[in-house]
Order: sequence, then C-alpha cells, then structure tokens
Amino acid sequence: MGLYFPIPVALRSCYNARISKRSMMTVADLITKFESYLLTEKRVAENTFVAYKRDLRQFTNFLEREGLASLEVVEPAHLSNFIAFLRDANLSIRSVARKIAALKGFYTYVEQFGITNHAKELTMPKLPHRLPEYLSEAEIEQMFDAASQDESPIGKRNMVMLYTMYVTGMRVSELVNLKVGNVQCDSGYIRVDGKGGKQRMIPIPEVMISMLVTYINHDRGTLLKKHGTTEHLFPIFYGGKLRPISRQAFWFIVKQLWRKAGIKRPVSPHTLRHSFATHMLKKGADMRSLQILLGHEHLSTVQAYTHVDTSYLRTIYDKKHPRSK
Repeated sequence: MGLYFPIPVALRSCYNARISKRSMMTVADLITKFESYLLTEKRVAENTFVAYKRDLRQFTNFLEREGLASLEVVEPAHLSNFIAFLRDANLSIRSVARKIAALKGFYTYVEQFGITNHAKELTMPKLPHRLPEYLSEAEIEQMFDAASQDESPIGKRNMVMLYTMYVTGMRVSELVNLKVGNVQCDSGYIRVDGKGGKQRMIPIPEVMISMLVTYINHDRGTLLKKHGTTEHLFPIFYGGKLRPISRQAFWFIVKQLWRKAGIKRPVSPHTLRHSFATHMLKKGADMRSLQILLGHEHLSTVQAYTHVDTSYLRTIYDKKHPRSK
C-alpha cells in the first residue's frame, strides 16, 4: 500500500476559503492553456499530447475527489497522495514515471500564473533498463519477401511503407504523416517532420528512390482513384474520407507480415526503427550521425544501441587500430 498523508478537513476548508477571496482560474482552465502550449509552442508528438492529456485528466479527477477546487490549495502532501494512489492501482513503473513527468511539465508551465511548483520536489522512479528489440538482417529480408508477395496497389503501398521505415529509421508517427512533397527524389532525401516541429533530412538509396517513384506515379494513383486527391504519401479511404493511414493500421500490417514471414517473435513498427539503428551501428556508423538520422535530441538515447550487439566491435577495432595486427 502507498503511504498517504492525512489532510485535515478543517485545514482543507481553510485552503478553499483562501482562494475564494479572489478570482482564480480553475484547474480545467489551466490544463486547457497547457494543452494549447504543448500543441502550439512545444509542438509535441501526438502520442505525447494524448498521454499528457489523459494523465492530467486523472490528476483532475483525483483533486475533485479530494475536494480541492484550485491548484492554489494543492500542497505537496496532496501530490504525494496522488502518486501513492497511482502505485496502489498497480500501474507499471514506466506509467507512474510518465504521469510524474506530466505533472512536472504542467506545474512548470503554471508557475507563470503564480502557482507554486510543488511538483519539482517529486522524484522519478528508477526505470529498469531495457535493451532495444531488433531483427537480424536475415529476418528483415524475410519481412520484405512476405510483403512482396502481394502485388495489389494496397500490397505495394504496404511494401513501400515497410521498406521506408527500415531504410530511414524514422518513427512510425513520422512515417504515417509523410506527404508527397517530403520525398525529394532529385536529391535523394526524405524530409522528415519530427518531434517538436524539428525537421531533418534522411538520405535514401537509389533502390528506395525508384520504389517511391513507381509507387507515387502508379500504385498511389490507383488507390486515390474515385476518392479525390490528398497530399499524404500513404492515404487510406476510411469513413467516407481520404486520410493518412493510422499508426494502428500500420502496426496491424506489420503484425500480418511478420506472421506471414514465419518470424517466431512479435515485431512492431518500432522494432524496424531499432533494427535500422543496430544494423547501422554494426556497419560502422558513428554515434553522432546515428543521432541525427534518428532525430534524437540527446546522444545518450542512442547509446542504448551500443549494448545490443558488440560482436561487430572486434571487426572495427581490427580494421582501425594500428596495433591490432
């Protein structure tokens, strides 16, 4: 059980009376402003926004049950009780850590409105270190072979998506939101709109360029026939409208393909990104270049891949070190 700090009813009433003397924004008002800030200024990824919104709604519900009308009356003990409540709900350590991160971000934002930042005293739980899951190069070829068996326009679209994901290492959210204008066949690059609105250019090989040109000029046109036009590179007709294919739909495509390929372990779109990073590193790519290609803000994030497979280091060492012979 979590450790709860008792908040006397009389003291709680005193807190609420304190703010009734002046006009204050409600918690909902402040969260709405924070959400707008995340979208317009921070330009966070859709997944991050949805997660923060869900986490803060849970926090708001907790405050309502405690009879707390405003952030002005929330004390550190209330936040500790909320964290204890989360732990008693048997949430994973990672889920609790994300919710604490959401609180810290929210409280940092509302400091400008005169709210004391009690969340800065919250400590993040130590997360277990998980090595990235990745496919071998042979397993990647199995996936490609399975995808190439479907010659229909939808099958061709799925093949191009799979190939693009692995060849560029981009995030699945970046993949599904690609537009035709992002593909620069003349220069051999794809422009990716990453987290926080940051753009990066990823080089693509000739075979990928040829595949994209064929797809854009033929298969994509067949998919759009009778449905109108759209700038999205990988469209889907759903609910009477042309839309970009969703992350969930692509995850389902990958799930079908790894089963068809006979791969014994589960594969997700993120596994393809991990595979890209691991294979690049094994072929001698330096950490800084890999960081730029993956769109990571911190080099430490990329360093996780150095613990996956170190067998390639012997080859690099023998080739590069003058005393290796």
